[in-house]
Amino acid sequence: MTQTQAQTESKLYTFDEFIEWYPENSTQRYELHKGTIVEMSPPTGDHTDIISFLIEVILTAVKQREVPYRISASAFVKIPNADSAYLPDMLVINHDNLKNEPLWKKQSTLIYPESIPLVIEIVSTNWQDDYYDKIRDYEAMGIPEYWIVDYAALGGRKFIGNPKQPTILVCELIDGEYQMTLFRDNDLIVSPTFPRLNLTAQQIFDSVL
Repeated sequence: MTQTQAQTESKLYTFDEFIEWYPENSTQRYELHKGTIVEMSPPTGDHTDIISFLIEVILTAVKQREVPYRISASAFVKIPNADSAYLPDMLVINHDNLKNEPLWKKQSTLIYPESIPLVIEIVSTNWQDDYYDKIRDYEAMGIPEYWIVDYAALGGRKFIGNPKQPTILVCELIDGEYQMTLFRDNDLIVSPTFPRLNLTAQQIFDSVL
């Protein structure tokens, strides 16, 4: 996820204040990070290429599993007990659980992990958000699976190795904690949500023109 720290005011916002503030029909995207409104930079072409490719691949996997899942790149994930709300690059949504989501109809916001089998973030220059803040918050929320797609090898060396190389980090929630597995080159990605997924890390990296 790309972002800048530009914001209109220095005050801290609650989630309700953030939603009330959010510009109607805005083409600009914003997140709420610990009460601070953060303006998201427009995605690059490479960023968009990867999201488009993954949407196509995951939709095929959804049809194979015959599960009531849908894909979104515009829904909020509100972190419980924190004034933080993220707009993931890609969400797999359990449509059957939306009836239990009190904020879905009016605010396109999810608060229950049962609604979110998988969340995917594409790493940009603000890589710390994906590797530190969001991994911590998604884990605490109980989201079963989280992918960090670091196609440009921007993350810290302690995460993606030295020398740095393009990496996909798949986090699986086991006993309340994320167990992390790295995938590179022609490694076949292992996804607990989509066990029949026939996809290598390199295929994702090659989707960039």
